Amino acid sequence: MSEYSRLARQMWHQIEPVHATLYFSPAAFDEAAQLGYDVESRWPSYFAWRTAPLGAAGPKLVAATYYSFSPTMIAEHVPGIWDTASPEQVLPARLRAMDRTFHDLLGDKISIPEIAEAAELAVAAAESAAVAHRPLTAANLDLPWPDEPHLALWQAYTVLREHRGDGHLAALAAAGLDACEALVSFAAIGAAPAANFEGRGWSAEEWAAAHDRLATRGLVDADGVATPAGRALRDQVERTTDELAAGPWRTLGVEAAERLARLNLPVLGAVFETGMLPSVTTLGIGSVRAPE
Repeated sequence: MSEYSRLARQMWHQIEPVHATLYFSPAAFDEAAQLGYDVESRWPSYFAWRTAPLGAAGPKLVAATYYSFSPTMIAEHVPGIWDTASPEQVLPARLRAMDRTFHDLLGDKISIPEIAEAAELAVAAAESAAVAHRPLTAANLDLPWPDEPHLALWQAYTVLREHRGDGHLAALAAAGLDACEALVSFAAIGAAPAANFEGRGWSAEEWAAAHDRLATRGLVDADGVATPAGRALRDQVERTTDELAAGPWRTLGVEAAERLARLNLPVLGAVFETGMLPSVTTLGIGSVRAPE
């Protein structure tokens, strides 16, 4: 692993939990409810928040960019989410959600110079991100930068998170892992229990069929545990993901990236102290990532 590949993984550990507060914070659920979304489940607002930069995307585009969600599940929400609120309504609402979330997390510290410095560094990294074959990266980069430093920081983190995610999907495809196989193989290495992915809509039959396909390739055993070949393939996926995510950090440089990581620690700590994130989202503390 190169220096910048390692740095890309380390910085993902820093920014993923901060980005993900959009999908779990009480303020975000409140904003979603005001738009008219059913917030008894997190999925209607999740699909709306994350997809809105793409415009009124249909189910096939969402399935392509999210990858590991069942197309059947996606079709239950998309394009119906746009009947509740248009992307033009969702985008300002998600910034309002993050403004409220950051105020809840940081209080008076939201205006300290360190937040503005962190935003400047994160925006510089985000603006250097390559967009070829990276639809969610490009869509988020097309959005105007907010004037408020804490919102610019969150938006830059979102670009960088989606940049890594877009590359991760390319790595999965190169490894010959389809959407359901990506999850089965991830569970097989013990990175997360299979039950953690029940919300992504795959049926027991689809999960079993994916297991059988992986078993035929010698990647999992009869109990669903990864074989040495299966672990090697997942390791390669993660290495490729790191390599494909390295560009912005190579541009920013090690010293500036390490400075951003230090500046981010109070924000990251505040996120973890809330306990709002589920374990599958806090996998940044480990070595691998859950498939998109």
